[in-house]
Amino acid sequence: MTGRFVPAVLAIALASLVVWSLFPDALRPILEWGANFLPWVNPEATTPVLAILAAVAVLVIACPCALGLATPTALMVGSGIGAERGILIRSGEAIQTFKDVKVIVLDKTGTITRGEPKLTDVITAEGVDESELLQLAASVENASEHPIARAIVDGAGERDVKPGEVSEFRSTGARGVSGKVDEKYVLIGNRRLLEEEGIRGLEALDEAMQELEGKGRTAVIVAADGQAMGIVAVADTLKKESVQAIRGMHDLGLHVVMITGDNERAAHAVADEVGIDEVQAGVLPEGKVDAIRKLQEKHGNHVAMVGDGINDAAALKQANVGIAIGAGADVAIEAADVTLVRGELTAVVDAMLLSKATFGKIVQNLIWASAYNLAAIPIAAAGLLHPMIGVIAMTASSLSVIGNSLLLKRRYAKEKPSGEYS
Repeated sequence: MTGRFVPAVLAIALASLVVWSLFPDALRPILEWGANFLPWVNPEATTPVLAILAAVAVLVIACPCALGLATPTALMVGSGIGAERGILIRSGEAIQTFKDVKVIVLDKTGTITRGEPKLTDVITAEGVDESELLQLAASVENASEHPIARAIVDGAGERDVKPGEVSEFRSTGARGVSGKVDEKYVLIGNRRLLEEEGIRGLEALDEAMQELEGKGRTAVIVAADGQAMGIVAVADTLKKESVQAIRGMHDLGLHVVMITGDNERAAHAVADEVGIDEVQAGVLPEGKVDAIRKLQEKHGNHVAMVGDGINDAAALKQANVGIAIGAGADVAIEAADVTLVRGELTAVVDAMLLSKATFGKIVQNLIWASAYNLAAIPIAAAGLLHPMIGVIAMTASSLSVIGNSLLLKRRYAKEKPSGEYS
């Protein structure tokens, strides 16, 4: 806008100089009228003086500074407010994009839940000892860094079951793990993986699996030498603010989607508890990018993604606004446009409200700066403004834009970061 504004002002100033030089007598009545209430207007001045004063007044009164300051001052204040509240915004573009978000995608573990699963259930197949089942599971999972693996190993320790040595450990990503324990080939994972591996005795565990998944627990099957031995299940607790945060998202008119690698039953149990609109379950880490892309095709480029781990980095990058929550993984924070240091889901609502308020200030600043120039330039061209008055008006215009942006800080000083801003 400023790039077009300056040439336009120069053209108007030149036109004022030419018109006043050629038609002074036709324009003097304007000065005679203005002299009645503007003490600096002198209708008796010579034609060259009037022409030069009009041209200089146009150049002085025009304020590209106000237009140029309208956006960056508001963005600077908005970013500063965010930083004070643990909302780190990487760029001004992120603030402006965030306000247009219509769909918000939430990872489950570590975002909606605490990301600290605990072992809750150990169910054995007929003839299998619980300690034996747990020892085999803990032995293999001890070689994995997955949160579910940590929960199983820690849970076994609480039951005085120590993991043994494992060899030939192999991970199939989010589907499961395998390894040799005491010469037994142990496979741990979801039902689909074990079916593909031809594991026997799965049908006997189906009812227990369905019951556990219906309670929102993540259950995996343990098999040894091709035979299903039982189930171990873990559960993660919801963050205390998750329900409030998702309610706040709905109040903003957002469509809330949860993407998780969990099975359908467990995913829907969590979603129903917190009020999620749409669930995409069984999504592997590499499938999250495709899921985001499909949502963008369906809802337009108005999709934000909230995640906390290394598995979310690519999806955060794909989303129109990527939001890393909590400490998370460095790669996720690097990929995100916004980082929520507080680690609370309500901060997503706070961040969106801040983006809307900041953009509102940008609009106010642009309207004021544009209105000022549209009104002041014709008055200056008519010869009714002395250049010294123009200097004062121009400075006041720039200061008013800065002051209006700072009002945003004053408003937020009275509000607590709770996700309930009006």
